[in-house]
Amino acid sequence: MGEIEDGDTDHITTDVQGQKCALAYECTAPESVSGKDNLPLLNAVLKNPVCKLYRFPTSDNKWMRIREQMSESILSFHIPKELISLHIKEDLCRNQELKDLGDLSPHWDNLRKNVLTHCDQMVTMYQDILTELSKETGSSFKSSSSKGEKSLEFVPINLHLQRMQVHSPHLKDALYDVITVGAPAAHFQGFKNGGLRKLLHRFETERRNTGYQFIYYSPENTAKAKEVLSNINQLQPLIATHADLLLNSASQHSADSLKSSLKLLSEKTELFVHAFKDQLVRSALLALYTARPGGILKKPPSPKDSTEETCPQDEPPQLRRQDSIPHHSDYDEEEWDRVWANVGKSLNCIIATVDKLIERDSHNEEGTGGSSSNDGDAAPSLEDSITSHPKEDWYGQLHPLILTLKECMGEVVSRAKQSLTFVLLQELAYSLPQCLMLTLRRDIVFSQALAGLVCGFIIKLHTSLHDPHFLQQLHTVGLLVQYEGLLSTYSDEIGMLEDMAVGISDLRKVAFKITEAKSSDDLPVLTGRREHYVVEVKLPATLFESLPLQIKEGQLLHVYPVLFNVGINEQQTLAERFGDVSLQESINQENFELVQEYYSIFMEKMPPDYISHFQEQNDLKGLLDNLHQNIQAKKRKNVEIMWLAATICRKLNGIRFTCCKSAKDRTSMSVTLEQCSILRDEHQLHKDFFIRALDCMRSRQTQGALSESDDPETGCLTDNKPTSRHFYPVALLLVSSHLLVVWLILSLALLLAKYQ
Repeated sequence: MGEIEDGDTDHITTDVQGQKCALAYECTAPESVSGKDNLPLLNAVLKNPVCKLYRFPTSDNKWMRIREQMSESILSFHIPKELISLHIKEDLCRNQELKDLGDLSPHWDNLRKNVLTHCDQMVTMYQDILTELSKETGSSFKSSSSKGEKSLEFVPINLHLQRMQVHSPHLKDALYDVITVGAPAAHFQGFKNGGLRKLLHRFETERRNTGYQFIYYSPENTAKAKEVLSNINQLQPLIATHADLLLNSASQHSADSLKSSLKLLSEKTELFVHAFKDQLVRSALLALYTARPGGILKKPPSPKDSTEETCPQDEPPQLRRQDSIPHHSDYDEEEWDRVWANVGKSLNCIIATVDKLIERDSHNEEGTGGSSSNDGDAAPSLEDSITSHPKEDWYGQLHPLILTLKECMGEVVSRAKQSLTFVLLQELAYSLPQCLMLTLRRDIVFSQALAGLVCGFIIKLHTSLHDPHFLQQLHTVGLLVQYEGLLSTYSDEIGMLEDMAVGISDLRKVAFKITEAKSSDDLPVLTGRREHYVVEVKLPATLFESLPLQIKEGQLLHVYPVLFNVGINEQQTLAERFGDVSLQESINQENFELVQEYYSIFMEKMPPDYISHFQEQNDLKGLLDNLHQNIQAKKRKNVEIMWLAATICRKLNGIRFTCCKSAKDRTSMSVTLEQCSILRDEHQLHKDFFIRALDCMRSRQTQGALSESDDPETGCLTDNKPTSRHFYPVALLLVSSHLLVVWLILSLALLLAKYQ
């Protein structure tokens, strides 16, 4: 049952048990695909599209036309390569910081050498993987047969876009996208000891209870140390740049430029000072001090305290910096506060000096203007002008203050970097091989999840660029990203689900930024570190100018990833009868709370007029309550959870993902069932043709073509039954595991009868 539209298609007919049957119509011409979608920009990330065209009857005896498209994404390889490059850069920087820790006592020095040896090996491994990925020039996706290959373990499995475009006779045309991908998991590493969720919990418990050789820092403190180090590396060069711009404005004697440069310098310096208002830095300094030989912290000599000399006399005197931290017996814990506070005091000195210079300059201009009006046309000579109104040397007065600011900042950076790097050493030193292997596993799973997320975000952005409500939601609230998992809680798939849960949770560390494309390279650019990544998505100038001001100014756009999993295969039957499904239940409950949190933010931040219209069109509160009831019910193979979560995601303009082990059988069954359910619920698909439409989408050959007497536009509909086949819709199999046995017996009987 299908109809050819204009395009490069093939129409094949055959006879199945005496009934004429039209096969699926496939279109593989990229130009026709992009032309019909009117989304040529997606060709930058999608390739090798395949589409099928159908027509189905509606409940009011009209025809709806369906266009189904599946496309590969070149981001399957692009994003992992970008991410691995960032890992290499981050790890090399960390290794250098460990080397720059200075002298340590023998115990800590041996630990550092051991850590550096293993970390260098890890960097070499990442470099080898990146080299192998760069050689891949064939397929733009990783097939399921390659999921165990080490060189491809950072690449997602079977990443595709599944798109359904509906042309209804009465309703507005609609587009439904689902990203299909294999569950993010470390297949090459294996699942003998479980997945990331279990391994991380076990590792943290053991590290907390075995700290006699190390100093225990919680995961939150370790993450905080990484964040502060990242802020240091970003802010220090920015402050130095703005300080140089301030001096440049002073040399040009431009008051407006001086004010602008001072404002930027003040903002970045205040962020810099605020980054160190944390007890972690002080405790880390003391810990590092005790790890020095003899308990003395050696540091570079402190710069001369020129702040007091160069600051105007009416300014409060500046705090004197000490040359070194004293011995442990008289260690001054407040000394660090005085050190980093000097940065703020130096900035205050600069602000006061700039204000006085600008004030005196304005008085001189007023005086010059008054004397000019009194003298009439008589212009004073150059010598008289210089004598009466000497031009101040702004550069000469600000330069010493800028040098002091840079010196104070350098001292703070040196101390903070060393102390926080010592915190990171504690995490690496404990159970070294296991720690690095966990980092590798988490990087692998995150890479697979991130590639899918970036693909979904770009597709959603291009599809909804002309929707002002979506763009407002994008920068005001963020995007909901809903993952539908079909993994069982049995055997290896438990480990896959544990990997997947952590990988999707880690996507909260990702933010997007939309920029104007300056060249023909439209591929996204990835920046950041393991605790925080920014994906830069490029748009042509014409489209970029149409975006809201907040997005054009570079506001970070956040995502809210959630995962709902319902095992549906025969292994899940075994798990529910003889095993444990608590992992699935806890994951669903945790992520339901995240959906509720997103819904609350959505209702709070979106405009009231939009919210009132939105509530009239969508009963989201009822859907959320229904979803919560189904999660609490703990019903076997409760596929209602998947359908409710998917509906909520679509109504909230979210991004939909469907995942199973390899994104093949279970995924395709789920996607086609969802598509037919949408046609029935949203586009009035005729109730007698639901099963036939489902069979049509699931088969390479469209089954059960309509005869002329079946055409709702030319005659009445007859009682059409699906063609007898040896494959029954998976929707029935999801209801009860007993039907699976019946299905196997009937399939075997039909096959035997066919070949007799």
